[in-house]
Amino acid sequence: MLDHTAVMGVSYMVRGRSQAECAEALARLCRLLGAVPTLRPTDRIGPGWVARAVGPVVAREKAGR
Repeated sequence: MLDHTAVMGVSYMVRGRSQAECAEALARLCRLLGAVPTLRPTDRIGPGWVARAVGPVVAREKAGR
């Protein structure tokens, strides 16, 4: 997982009613788009559960590739 505070560029957010729903949506997003999680599901940001990811280009740049 990348450090979400150091990543710039396109990012994606998923929101779910439960941790499981949010985690499933994050996994699907990452699988379909090649995205990398930057924030695992959390319920500490507003209502419901939230997770974030960045696209593969941002992830490669962060990894120095």
